[in-house]
Amino acid sequence: MAAFDRVVLIFNPKSTGQARERAEGLRAELAQRMPTLRVDLLPTEHAGHATDLSRAAAEVGRPLVVSVSGDGGYNEVVNGVMQAGNEQAVSAVLAAGNANDHRRTTKERPIADAIAQGTVSRIDLLRLTVDGAAGDIVRYAHSYIGLGLTPVVAVDLEKGDKGSLREMLTVVRAFARFRPFEIELANGERQRFDSLVFANIAQMAKVATLSDDQSRPDDGRFEVITLRHTAKWRVLATAVKASTTGLGKQPSVRSYAFTTVKPLPLQVDGEVMDLPAGATVRVDSAPRALQTVL
Repeated sequence: MAAFDRVVLIFNPKSTGQARERAEGLRAELAQRMPTLRVDLLPTEHAGHATDLSRAAAEVGRPLVVSVSGDGGYNEVVNGVMQAGNEQAVSAVLAAGNANDHRRTTKERPIADAIAQGTVSRIDLLRLTVDGAAGDIVRYAHSYIGLGLTPVVAVDLEKGDKGSLREMLTVVRAFARFRPFEIELANGERQRFDSLVFANIAQMAKVATLSDDQSRPDDGRFEVITLRHTAKWRVLATAVKASTTGLGKQPSVRSYAFTTVKPLPLQVDGEVMDLPAGATVRVDSAPRALQTVL
């Protein structure tokens, strides 16, 4: 029996990363290599639409739902697949966006080869639970969840133009305006941070190495990379170290909980959401929760 009964390619037709062209190219290649395999192309129409499309696609059969996107688009697809609750559904990503940390870090072969081979792997996810006045929010991340400098830069990048030089200037501006944040831990202690990242992969932001090679996306744990509030030159030095030699071994945990003191932006795989003051936040490892091809 074939590993998948169909492949569903979800893409943003307005993407600057040539998502439509990459989706059509993959469909053409699969038609040559696996002519009996059904391949559907589903364009998104608005933010969040990929979650709805992937949930519907993943509800029945043995589908492979592929996000032709960057990390943010893939996050939507992963959450849709998880919401469907079908143990036979598989998801994957074909890189076609500004940030592709997940694909770059986990890739083992070209996506067409992975589909043709049909070998399915299981990796962990990060499960974010937010308990606030508006009710519980549960969301999954395939790569990382970040507070502090990470989401501040992400917001500015989303508002600004793409391109390496422009991105660099955006980061510098965000860094200059950045202020530390405070959270309350489960034991009641309050701590101030410049950055707090929960990572399921060892690299992010194209060049930053957050932890050593022992960090794996299928070990049932995630790394916690903390930068307590300090002088800005020390923050910059840490960023330089991350982009050159790497930050080295980081502590790994299965869960981490805190309460927000003030409203905070939080980044989930490149997508930013706002946390209200007084929200109880918990990040857990969801071991081997996602079926994928690498």
